Formats: sequence, structure tokens, C-alpha cells
Amino acid sequence: MNAPRIIECQVDLAPDVGMRLDVYVSEKLGLFTRSQARGRIVDAAVNGVPARLARTVRQGDRVTVRYVDPPPTDLAAEDLPLTVIFENDDVIVLDKPQGIVVHPGSGNRSGTLLNALLFHCRNMAGRFPAEDPRPGIVHRLDKDTSGVIIAAKNPEAHAFLARQFHDRAARKRYLAVTLGMPPVPSGKVAERLGRDPRNRKRFTWVASGGRSALTLYKVIRSYRAPGPPERAYALLVLFPRTGRTHQLRVHMKRLGIPILGDSVYGRRDDLFPEATLMLHARSLSILLPGESEQRTFLSPLPERFRSVVRTLQSSSPSSGL
Repeated sequence: MNAPRIIECQVDLAPDVGMRLDVYVSEKLGLFTRSQARGRIVDAAVNGVPARLARTVRQGDRVTVRYVDPPPTDLAAEDLPLTVIFENDDVIVLDKPQGIVVHPGSGNRSGTLLNALLFHCRNMAGRFPAEDPRPGIVHRLDKDTSGVIIAAKNPEAHAFLARQFHDRAARKRYLAVTLGMPPVPSGKVAERLGRDPRNRKRFTWVASGGRSALTLYKVIRSYRAPGPPERAYALLVLFPRTGRTHQLRVHMKRLGIPILGDSVYGRRDDLFPEATLMLHARSLSILLPGESEQRTFLSPLPERFRSVVRTLQSSSPSSGL
């Protein structure tokens, strides 16, 4: 990591105006965008007291921010296969396979969806600022989650799409196979999520702090495999109303029904010992630039889902709910 830089200043706002620290750093100081603040600010203080990015600053406050420059990026265009669901001059909608990382990062400098996009959309990178480490990426899917993902081909389209995700106007629908049945056939999980203090690569539900998260769910089919012991499985449709990292995986674990094949939040299953993460972004409904009504884009059910469902249907009768 680059050596941190330090900036100190006195807040210059109207007397009756308050502003989040990360917004002030972005909009008033112009150091970087608000979305980049979380990854680049090492620490901050207001009037000599350590402060979180959500801290409100006001006129006369003394702000000290330590931050790092972004790592040098060499985003290479790579001729990798893409499954295109839809494409026009502003956006491209893809069917992401399982096992592909969305954008380069630590441990994944090449072979990502973004590398493939830069090859497929030859002029896309030049339309974004040179310092943008993820040109065109609007949202992401975990490496082992498959399904629908949309990217923007220019900054204007990016802002248009990103606003819908921010305002929760975009609608996402996922399919999951879980180990066990939820307590009721349909419901919601509204647990706040934060970093697991014992493992910073994991997330967990927290009583306070963290970030709000909401997931709605509905059971499509339930299965009971003979034992001993008898085991229950469920095919669920999940509707995330927020987009937190690992949200669906943590929320299902919170219900006591981890997603089958989840090596981080789940457990090994004897019936499917080789299962990989059974989570699939089935559809995305979103308004495209220049259009007046949302479109819905669908991804077919992957073979790994079909195989698991076939096995469950053959091992036990299913019940539709």
C-alpha cells in the first residue's frame, strides 16, 4: 500500500448546514468520490477526536484525514468468453458464470469480468476517468454467485444506473437452495450486518452499528431426504432490498438455513459433498437510460441447480408452497 497522505482543513459550510464527513471530503475537498472513500481513507479525526465517515461536520470543525492513493491499475482487455443478455450504446447485461470475479482486486489481477468487458467494449475504458479502478461496474456479484449483472458503457449511464441501486429502485431476484426450511414459508430478515471481528473477510449480524440490511424470501419447493438423519432442503426465491456484501448468505445463516455449498457461512452436506454455492441472480428489473419503463432481464437456471433439484426430487417427494 502507498504511504498515507494527510490533509488538514477547517470546514467551510454555511452556519446551519451539516454534512457527512465522507461527503465533505468528496464534494468539498474533491479528493475522491464518496464510493472510494471507504477504501482509501485510513483514518479521520474531527477536532482531534477519531471520527467515522458518517460523522456530521459543521462550520469551523477541524478535519484531519489520512488517505492513500489508489494502487496503480493496469486494466488489460482480455479476450474471454461473455454471455450477453442485452446490449446497446449505454449498457450491457451479462449472464455471469460461477467462479468469475467481477473486477480486479487483491489476488485477482486478471481473468475477471471487467477484463472481458474491456475487450468486448473496445472504447469503454476511454470514456471513464483514467483513475477509475472499475470503469463501468455498477454493482457486483460474489465470485461463486452466478446470474444477471449490468454494466455501464459511459459515465452518464453509470450514474443513471447507480442511482437506482442507491435508491432501491432496481429490483433483484435470486434463487437459492438451502440446508433446512425457514421457520415460515415466506418472510423477511432485517438484521444489520457488520464485519466479523474474528475474521475480517466475513460478515455477521450485529445488534448495533454495521449497516441496515433487508431480505425478503419465499419458499418455492421443500424437500426431505431420507436419513438417518432425515434432512430438509428448500428452494427459495430471495428479494434483497439492500445490497450489502454477502447479505443473502449471512441472512440465510441467521435463519438457520445456510445456502447449500457455501464454504464460508455454511456446512458440509453428505448428500451433496461436492456442491458449490447454490445462489443465482435470476433476474434484474431496472430502467435503462432514455427509456420510460423498467426492463426485466433473466438468466436461465444453471446446470448445477438443475442437477441438485433432480437429485432432491428423486430422493424424496417435494411439496410446493
